[in-house]
Amino acid sequence: MDLNRIPAGFVPRAAAFVAVAIVATVGVTWAALYGLPHVKSLPPLKAAKAPKPIVVPDVRREAFVFAKGTLEDAGFAWKVSGKVHGYAANTVINQVPAAGTKVYDTGAPLVILTLEKNAAYGQKGVAEDVSPYAATEVDPAETLIAPAGATAAPAVAPATAPKTAAPTTAATKATKAVASAAATKTVASTKPAQTTKPAQTAKPAQTSAALPAWPTSRPPAFVVAGAKKEPLDEMPLPNRAILLGRWLDTHPKPTPANAHYWLYQNAWIVVGAKFGWWHGAEALRTLIAVDRRAEQLWGIGAQSETVAAQALRVVEAKSKLSS
Repeated sequence: MDLNRIPAGFVPRAAAFVAVAIVATVGVTWAALYGLPHVKSLPPLKAAKAPKPIVVPDVRREAFVFAKGTLEDAGFAWKVSGKVHGYAANTVINQVPAAGTKVYDTGAPLVILTLEKNAAYGQKGVAEDVSPYAATEVDPAETLIAPAGATAAPAVAPATAPKTAAPTTAATKATKAVASAAATKTVASTKPAQTTKPAQTAKPAQTSAALPAWPTSRPPAFVVAGAKKEPLDEMPLPNRAILLGRWLDTHPKPTPANAHYWLYQNAWIVVGAKFGWWHGAEALRTLIAVDRRAEQLWGIGAQSETVAAQALRVVEAKSKLSS
């Protein structure tokens, strides 16, 4: 054969053809010797379970400190939208999705809140505009209907929410808010993030007393027009203050999660006492002692003590006028 007459590119194509033939031959030989895996030996595929729908609670006309606890208990994340920020006493005037809407439980569906300032109590403490854990997508189980006037916020929330300045470590439902390991009932209307039993440590004299009885009837110390009535399915304010002191002794480090829980409890007790709830003054006195203890352990607490002391003067004055 005259090699000079072989067309250009013939040799590379011939080499590629030979390589393909070799690979095919090896594959057939392997299959003949060892056999191919049998289809029936593979595990059966399991159908994925669809998430269950959950209902968006109605938190309109509630103080923000209570509204966010209600949402967290129901399995939702939250975000404050608008010019008014998430101070404890501010009031929720709008929410998206609307109350009663069914959405699938994707982990922590986002509810967007619009607030208005509470002129009677002002904006004190630390504002919280985003839940302490990341939100998940809102997957409607039915058509979402926004309440009247809800044009500023989207009807369907974004898949994720921005994190707070001091977020918890895991953005999962299990880390939803911070826990009170000492409380037998939910202490803050939030889901506990720490479930380990605290070590037994010495308790300060202010918080070592036995918990007061949990009466089913709790007459208010005074009446505030338009204020939320004390929920009887929640523990009384004095119990909450005592348990906060015991919790503080088992959490000696001011982690972001611990600080969030401690501030939440402070806000709950102060706002509830200003609303005239049962034995609010007693709870504030205990809270002041707890805040002083926090200052000793964590180096923070003086500001919360000042807020609690101011609230105590208001509550005592209103209690005298109503008696």
